[in-house]
Amino acid sequence: MILYEYPFNERIRTYLRLEQLFKRLGELVSRDAAMDHHFALATIFEVMDVAARADLKSDVLKDLEKQKGVLNSYRGNPAISEKVLDQVIAQIDGCFTALNGQPGKAGQPLTENEWLMSIRSRIGIPGGTCGFDLPAYYAWQHLEAARRRDDLQQWAETLGPLADSIFLLLKMLRESGSPQKVVADHGQFQQTLPQGRTFQLLRLRLNPELGLIPEISGNRLLVSVRLMRQQADGRLQASGEEASFELALCC
Repeated sequence: MILYEYPFNERIRTYLRLEQLFKRLGELVSRDAAMDHHFALATIFEVMDVAARADLKSDVLKDLEKQKGVLNSYRGNPAISEKVLDQVIAQIDGCFTALNGQPGKAGQPLTENEWLMSIRSRIGIPGGTCGFDLPAYYAWQHLEAARRRDDLQQWAETLGPLADSIFLLLKMLRESGSPQKVVADHGQFQQTLPQGRTFQLLRLRLNPELGLIPEISGNRLLVSVRLMRQQADGRLQASGEEASFELALCC
């Protein structure tokens, strides 16, 4: 099954983008090739660009506090394990303390490294990191893989508190949704959202053997899914088939 996710607001959209970048960074840093480490460094700069939004850190801290408040409201419920509840709240507290203790935006200490910032200023230029442009960076790429990896891990540590917080918040958000089997009639599916609940994320699982691609749209009142089929020239064409998929709404 292929999992598609659709965020209902800009905050969750930013969280998903950061999650994708952090996952890519972890994958690239663990490899040995200099080219992989080049793109790992480029990913660090991408995270810094996304995290440059002034209110991002504040949003994450508020969401952690909100989740802690929700969990504390479950205390005394016989259906809830107090031990598990304490463990999750401890995770939230750890993320909050680590992120709140960081000065400025994510990656702020890296902006004080002139060598890194010289690479950042050129990495967005096509071919801008050639050896004749940045000889010191070219030399770094010829160091042993273990040395480069140590450097990357040290630089990535400044992003660790944000990464841990994003991963935890998205995990808890995803766990709030209950999947249900639905059917698209003639390639179309619509569902009215109940009033009084604010959904933040839609998760859709679709069997790849169907060869269909979902186009998702939604707001606080309605969710719409249109199933498309990709043509030989790459264009998407609406499918008129009946097809089932799994849908979960997370709040």
